[in-house]
Amino acid sequence: MMDKSITKLAFLGLGVMGYPMAGHLAKAGHSVTVYNRTTAKAQAWVDEHGGSLGETPAEAARGAEVVMACVGNDDDLRSVCLGPDGAFATMSEGSTFVDHTTVSAAVTAELHAAAKAKGIAFVDAPVSGGQAGAEGGQLSIMCGGAQADYDWIEPVINTYAKLCRRIGESGAGQMTKMCNQIAIAGLVQGLSEALHFASKAGLDGASVVEVISQGAAGSWQMSNRYQTMLDDHFDHGFAVDWMRKDLAICLSTAEENGASLPITALVDQFYKDVQKMGGGRWDTSALFKRLQNDGTK
Repeated sequence: MMDKSITKLAFLGLGVMGYPMAGHLAKAGHSVTVYNRTTAKAQAWVDEHGGSLGETPAEAARGAEVVMACVGNDDDLRSVCLGPDGAFATMSEGSTFVDHTTVSAAVTAELHAAAKAKGIAFVDAPVSGGQAGAEGGQLSIMCGGAQADYDWIEPVINTYAKLCRRIGESGAGQMTKMCNQIAIAGLVQGLSEALHFASKAGLDGASVVEVISQGAAGSWQMSNRYQTMLDDHFDHGFAVDWMRKDLAICLSTAEENGASLPITALVDQFYKDVQKMGGGRWDTSALFKRLQNDGTK
């Protein structure tokens, strides 16, 4: 059901995540103006969902009470926020910017300060759940920002979330997403090694997973990726290139706060091997393919 207190929204970035997320907002009854760097993608969204198209982030954000963004990296986020064509240029005092991009804590702090100077609330709200979670409206969303700002936009975010929580002040959402990626890196490597071991031992991988998934070894990765891994199918899901971008943020932040991430650093190098295999756009579960190729080819 549409939150009656917020009517006009803008959504910046219509990739594999943003396109369906913005669609859920439209289906909930909100008036949504979209922007995408490739205008044809934005036009396709409008043709499918209604709403309107902004030629620039500033045009899309004009008059919006809440502006959401889901773009690629730090520089992409800066480009849709700052400058004469950026969203901050036309957002009104008292409006709220919600960043669903996974970015560094540094750019979050920078943009939070820039927004605050203009009287704009800023909530960092990275997501987990992948393309399937975005399409099904089942994302897990971790937020950082002032409590009042979070309370204002939570009903809107819930249109595409199965769980949305404020973790703390500005930046806490991005730090939590780093925890998420650190945990996933180790899980996928462990699952890959288990399936690789089963193969070398002459066991049926599917039968192995059927048993161990019901015990302590079970995980989302196991339930949702084991079959595609066994089928040597990796042309889907969350790309290795994006995972390396995220892990670089994790490792850089760990250098700053003193956290020890030896497994994360190792798995990051394994993903580098996958990139060398030509798998930069493969799903993160391609760590299994690396092992099956003896980790060197």
